[in-house]
Amino acid sequence: MTRTTVRIAMNGVTGRMGYRQHLVRSLLALRQQGGLDLGDGTVIWPEPVLVGRSAHKLRTLAERHGLEHWSTDLDTVLGDDSIDIYFDAQVTAAREEAVRKAIAAGKHLYVEKPTATGLAGALELARSARDAGIKHGVVQDKLFLPGLRKLRRLVEGGFFGRILSVRGEFGYWVFEGDWQEAQRPSWNYRAEDGGGIAADMFPHWEYVLHELFGPVKTVQAQVTTHIPRRWDESGTPYDATADDAAYGIFELAGGIVAQLNSSWAVRVHRDELVEFQVDGTEGSAVAGLRGCRVQHRSSTPKPVWNPDIPASERFREQWQEVPDNAEFDNGFKAQWELFLRHVVRDEPWRWDLMAGARGVQLAELGLRSSAEGRRLDVPELTL
Repeated sequence: MTRTTVRIAMNGVTGRMGYRQHLVRSLLALRQQGGLDLGDGTVIWPEPVLVGRSAHKLRTLAERHGLEHWSTDLDTVLGDDSIDIYFDAQVTAAREEAVRKAIAAGKHLYVEKPTATGLAGALELARSARDAGIKHGVVQDKLFLPGLRKLRRLVEGGFFGRILSVRGEFGYWVFEGDWQEAQRPSWNYRAEDGGGIAADMFPHWEYVLHELFGPVKTVQAQVTTHIPRRWDESGTPYDATADDAAYGIFELAGGIVAQLNSSWAVRVHRDELVEFQVDGTEGSAVAGLRGCRVQHRSSTPKPVWNPDIPASERFREQWQEVPDNAEFDNGFKAQWELFLRHVVRDEPWRWDLMAGARGVQLAELGLRSSAEGRRLDVPELTL
């Protein structure tokens, strides 16, 4: 057995997503299983090097998980020739500069989204990475969720016939911070710090729609700030300057219409925190994070509108659960495995910085659509 060590500078692991999903549930999980077995006697062994601003937090994480290497000096880490990959899960406002430095240092890149605060910056990063000849990837984790993998299976198998529409609901109530501690960092609600749900979620919707149903051709959106006053981590009140809800209508290639609502000011009355309903001429499906239910044309019941009597049908019971038919690993870990194989073995990879730029473009156009009150075309991007 040959072990190939890949050293990964991980910037932003003191944050919730960087720590839980990327460090603990992805790279440390790979180490716990003995590394990533390539099936030919080679094992990829990820070696995290923790990077951040707080020496105390980094030291605590390193000691908790038995890791040897951490640093508060990004420039020194990037100057280390033994570092193979730079990973970034910082706040959005800090990402672009750090990624630019990593490209200049010749490191392979794997970054969270959005990749930059604006389209011009996102495209510049994609161009720079291309010109540097490095491998680069963007986290597009929802594609690897069990529910969406089942949905992809249905799409590729022709279950829907001609797809007509996609409807998505995402969100939950994020506490204001006065009565109960907020579940999200306060910077999410300050536009000056790169916050806003459109900037956060529209990049997700771009790759989900693009990969499963087709490229987005037009966007019409309405964004708003429903909760104008919140309390930060220290209990200090502040004005929320970023949008906390975004309602979008997207026209896809082939005439498919997608309606996606994103909100941090909605109380959940659905089975999962995100659900997508897909309707087609031959059948429909409702997919969440893990589950997926279907109703085929041949078994579609005949509802009759009659508001004068109580509904007698149990509509949810008229759908059939799609079986797993496979073991589904953590979605972040699954994509990390593919990226590591791409770096070490040059295996195929398509979720690059250009895909990340499409997400930034859609968020930017969504905000502009809302500000101008009109539908906007989504031009095809080129480098």
